[in-house]
Amino acid sequence: MSRTHQRSSRHAGQRDERRPAQHRSWRHRMRRNRYATLIGALAGFLGLATLLGTAFGATTAAPAAQAPAAAATPNANCTLTVPANPLSAKGLSTPYQLSATDAAQGPCNEANVNQSAFVQATVVDPATGALSVYNPLVIDKGTKAAAAPVVPALPAGAVVGIWFGFNGNNLTLRSQRNSLAAGGCVNGSNGSIFGQFAYCNAGKFFAAANTAQAAGKLTVPAIGTGKDGKSCLTTRDFGLVDQDQSDNVTSDYLANANGQIAQKTAANTAAMVGSVSLLNGSDNLLLTAFVDPALGCTAFTAPDLANPGQQATSLGLDEIQAAKAQAAPIALVPLNDPMVQVNAKASRTKTNLYRVGVGQARLGAANNGDPLAYCKSLSTLGAQRIKADQQFFAAAPSPQAGQNLFDFLTARLAASLTNLNCPQAAAPGASASASASASASSSASTSASAVASASGTPMMSAPASSAPASAPASVGASAPASASVPAAPSVPAKTTPARPSPVVGSATAVAAPMMSAPAPASAPASMAAAMSPAPATGPAIGIPVSATSQSAPRVVPAHDVVPQPSAVGTVLGNAATMPATMTTAAGAATRSAAPAASAVRSAAATGVLAKTGASSTTLPIIGLAVSLLLLGLSAFLLVGRRRPR
Repeated sequence: MSRTHQRSSRHAGQRDERRPAQHRSWRHRMRRNRYATLIGALAGFLGLATLLGTAFGATTAAPAAQAPAAAATPNANCTLTVPANPLSAKGLSTPYQLSATDAAQGPCNEANVNQSAFVQATVVDPATGALSVYNPLVIDKGTKAAAAPVVPALPAGAVVGIWFGFNGNNLTLRSQRNSLAAGGCVNGSNGSIFGQFAYCNAGKFFAAANTAQAAGKLTVPAIGTGKDGKSCLTTRDFGLVDQDQSDNVTSDYLANANGQIAQKTAANTAAMVGSVSLLNGSDNLLLTAFVDPALGCTAFTAPDLANPGQQATSLGLDEIQAAKAQAAPIALVPLNDPMVQVNAKASRTKTNLYRVGVGQARLGAANNGDPLAYCKSLSTLGAQRIKADQQFFAAAPSPQAGQNLFDFLTARLAASLTNLNCPQAAAPGASASASASASASSSASTSASAVASASGTPMMSAPASSAPASAPASVGASAPASASVPAAPSVPAKTTPARPSPVVGSATAVAAPMMSAPAPASAPASMAAAMSPAPATGPAIGIPVSATSQSAPRVVPAHDVVPQPSAVGTVLGNAATMPATMTTAAGAATRSAAPAASAVRSAAATGVLAKTGASSTTLPIIGLAVSLLLLGLSAFLLVGRRRPR
């Protein structure tokens, strides 16, 4: 065989040996290409689906299925964790944390106007007598503030008093690293909390302020004279007080759309565009933001340590001025105030603890907290002052949307007499009634039913209606007469229990004084007489404490309506220290009621997912990124892997 033939045969054999291997490699490549094609097609399909879903979700409102959650009754019992060393600059600037007292009742959120808690501090410099105000921040537990709180510059030896307010029912203080004891915090007495009110170091603060006044270091401004020619009102004037005087504070906060909270300062207001202002429904806010402007009076203010160059009001300032300037008769917390009762019975111990917290004298022989005397002064002097200032109040706004201040105060007074179990709330032969009205003028009003919660702290419902105006019979000539009058109530008997130690906060819920079922608020005949043009001689107070065995239904004063949050910068009136908004949306927030439409947007409205925390602004971005990633993978597998032949 020739060499050429041998080489040819050998090459042919080699080709034959390579053919099976090449065939196997080709089949393997085909199989891999099929897999890549399938994966690419699947990735492309998922990418397109994600892209379409993102586009649809970004332009679609919150699902209707989430609506019931937003309308659910919020938890009215919350706990506030007090930071360590609360009286120090660091403690004041550390946010307080809000949480549910009982998680089974639902969460507590500071941005929910029906659950908002508030903290307010007033500072006195013993060396100079100078006063200042600082509003510590409250945030939801486990969250961060929208803006870091300002650290206050406290003078050496500063004496700090702290007060708390709450828009729900019962606020329980919880200690953090012995903070309640360090701050001298008082939440109530012997297992019975006050409800919406608490304080820290208040007794020492008022003592230091009194010492500074006695030494001539602190000069408290006179209350002045109003447009009516009378002395301006204070928190101890029967023309202003209600069933639970000197409760809650004047603090207000900013809340953004994500529910994060910040101090109300000029810097934060400018930075947090679109935020809303959260307010605490309180006697003090009623005085400084509504009554004072209506009468041309000026509120007592001091420098705001969180807001340089600005002045602020506070509960502490109001009480210092009231103690200095209020003429007799002076309204002091009585034994029938629901916040100082224990299981609907009078408690001298709890009353004294509350009085210490607002700078009032303890119960004594003359100053004995007599419920009957308090009721008499409230139903006569209080009604007369409101009537005397009708022309000013009728032209002024109130915390209740669409209701003038005169109607608001009239309804509030009628409800207070009922809640205090005053004999005047159901005087025999009464023929006139007043319901809590909601009108923009004295000629247009609504009816409102005031209700009380089972926990003992007020709730109020005052929806607008087109019913005829309802007011005390003697206020308007055409006021309708009442068809029925509730049975005469009994006044809680005085008791002198053994003095237990003050409650300084607890992680467990504590029952507040019980209240009975809701009932309509009727204006007593004695109040109507006091508000009539003719001089009022006052009703006879002759019903003994044990005259009836069943307490009359309690009704909530209208002041407990919480001013709605609104856009920052809407200022009403001319008070320099007034909160940013005093105008409220129709149907003001009610205690233990669903959040109003104008409140901070709920999780359902903003698309916030409870488990992930993602919001409606971040979800479209994430969806778009995922869809582009999948489409890119699909393009690579379907096109990029193919080689040119």
